[in-house]
Amino acid sequence: VFATLFGLTTSLGLGAQQVAFGLNEVAGIEPSRTVIVVLIVGITAIALGSVLLGMDKGVKRLSEINMLMAVALFFFVFFVTGAVAAITRYFSVMVDYVALLPALSNPFGREDTSFFHGWTTFYWAWWIAWSPFVGMFIARISKGRTVREFVLCALIAPTMVCALWMSTFGGAAIDMLNAGSAEGVRATVIDSYKPEGALFGFLRELPLYGIVSPIALILVVIFFVTSSDSGSLVIDTITAGGKMNAPVSQRVFWCTLEGLVAIALLLGGGLAALQGAAVSTGIPFTIVVLLMCWCVYAALRTEER
Repeated sequence: VFATLFGLTTSLGLGAQQVAFGLNEVAGIEPSRTVIVVLIVGITAIALGSVLLGMDKGVKRLSEINMLMAVALFFFVFFVTGAVAAITRYFSVMVDYVALLPALSNPFGREDTSFFHGWTTFYWAWWIAWSPFVGMFIARISKGRTVREFVLCALIAPTMVCALWMSTFGGAAIDMLNAGSAEGVRATVIDSYKPEGALFGFLRELPLYGIVSPIALILVVIFFVTSSDSGSLVIDTITAGGKMNAPVSQRVFWCTLEGLVAIALLLGGGLAALQGAAVSTGIPFTIVVLLMCWCVYAALRTEER
């Protein structure tokens, strides 16, 4: 429960910072702690409404809207930055990813630039902290599927899509930097080091920024709302002893607690506190994840016999 809670609050805090930057781009509202707190409250309130509506009426509808907008934004960037270049880059990136993954997964004893490995431990801990809620949520919506369908649709396909998204957006931004034409990305990410502004700095270099930036802002908000509401549903299920329909008061409690913890961490220590929360819960939970991997393997062996 605590691993999931702090994993979600880390995402909520980082997401609020990104939304605050986007509001500054779209509406000229200066990002401040007050604005970020208000955004966390707003995102939490929307997530709470989604949780109270339930899986079909709340979470599912938001997720469908989310996917449609994400696909539209992806194809816009895909074609504007060059479809052929994006496809070529994707296959090149996948080969490099497989070849370099073992070496780049090690945060210690590296000789490359600290930028490439400084966040390795944080990202691993953050993903591990997400594993309980993501695993249970996927299990809940995958009831009746075969193991083969699960592996293809929940593991392999999302990994390929994420790689395509990252190579398209990130690769195009790097190509722009190498060509000396990405002043927005350079000013936002490199000169002032504001990771939360990377997306908007990149989109600023493309046509129709006045239309695309509000769409990207709404998309970011919905992404974090769907993460928060689905995570709250899973925590409700865990704390209710496996019951799918937890009491309404319990749903309100966990969803509200996520927002309060995110606010406390941001006000108390900012980005460092958010990273520390994910690492402090994710790394110990690694032991549980390894044991669960063995249990899954043993269960599949038993089923085979």
